[in-house]
Amino acid sequence: MKIRTLLPRLARITGVALALAAFGMQNTLAQSPSEIRVDYATYNPVSLLLKEKGYLEEALAEDGIGVRWVQSHGSNRALEFLNAGSLDFGSTAGAASLIGRINGNPIHAIYVYSQPEWTALVTQADSDIESVEDLAGRAIAVTRGTDPHIFLVRALASAGLTERDVRLVLLQHADGRLALERGDVQAWAGLDPMMAASELESGARLFYRDADANSWGILNVRAAFAEEHPELVERVIAAYERARAEALADPEAIQALFRDFTRLPEDVVARQFERTDLTHSAIGEAQRETILQAGLALQEAGVIRRNVDVVSHLDALIDTRFAPATTQ
Repeated sequence: MKIRTLLPRLARITGVALALAAFGMQNTLAQSPSEIRVDYATYNPVSLLLKEKGYLEEALAEDGIGVRWVQSHGSNRALEFLNAGSLDFGSTAGAASLIGRINGNPIHAIYVYSQPEWTALVTQADSDIESVEDLAGRAIAVTRGTDPHIFLVRALASAGLTERDVRLVLLQHADGRLALERGDVQAWAGLDPMMAASELESGARLFYRDADANSWGILNVRAAFAEEHPELVERVIAAYERARAEALADPEAIQALFRDFTRLPEDVVARQFERTDLTHSAIGEAQRETILQAGLALQEAGVIRRNVDVVSHLDALIDTRFAPATTQ
């Protein structure tokens, strides 16, 4: 073969080889982020233990991957951070995850960090409010897009009321507690541990409770992250399982850690943990059914549009690929 004929062919072969090498480098980089971004929250006590113990950092150290911890103050904040790409993993209530997915937030629900009764409807000790029906025309503090908000909507519907029959005062959870205790609102869709603190410190009353209407504590991952780095998702869940097992083995220790983090009194923390079950981890049919019923109730109440296919959005949300190797 003449050199003039061979040179172009060699050039083409070299070009293909370089392109393949470049693709391989890009693929390697895609599989090896410099850090992952994970939230921690007082409504997710396992996350506090995971952060404190450094189990995730330990699991990722051999690959030179760091961990950036970001505090979430509510499901709405976690969903905002996930949607903006400033979190890879975020803690929410299950029903809030569904609403986020319906609203176009590309997330997958992959893990259960707790089964809580973390919300109820709360009023002052001397209030004349005794039932959901008594809320008509009253001012209620609530954090939109969170499980307490969803719980409130469902509670109102059970009494034949809607959000139009009350006056919502949109505040973050801690500010909602303060508004109730100051008398600026007549009721509050509460969230632990602030709810437990208000009970024990100001005599606030939980006048409406329904444990089954509290959706599960869910860990979500950005869909793009799950597709690009499935092995890292598995490692995050394995680290979570290590922390959860420790919390179950030594409940006093996790409560002590929670007290140190929140600066809350021992009785307040004990009250919250009375209402928090950490014995579940795999996301499956039980979680799906609870979240589905919440979604259908919200659709009936007009919070979710009538033309939305709740079931298909729920199917897209729940991802069972990353089930923990061992579950309680």
